[in-house]
Amino acid sequence: MQIPSALCNYAGCGSELALEAATVGMALVQLKQSNDSLYRSICDETGAVRRHVNLFVNSANIRDLAAFDTRLQPGDVIIVLPAVSGGSTCPNA
Repeated sequence: MQIPSALCNYAGCGSELALEAATVGMALVQLKQSNDSLYRSICDETGAVRRHVNLFVNSANIRDLAAFDTRLQPGDVIIVLPAVSGGSTCPNA
């Protein structure tokens, strides 16, 4: 699992976590057991992925796949990608 630096700093983890799971949901269960703080940054109190967080398996958003039931193959990478907002607009646009 690849974790963005903003969440790593908050949850006290590295930028990559090794998880062995058959599905995205099972990977999240492992994450909850090993780093509850990081898990709570990704999932809300109901266990759903937070609205401002996207999870990808390789290059595909799990929302476009089978969500938590998305099957994982050896070598697959789950990428945690928080939404980015704010900032200024380009005055010359």
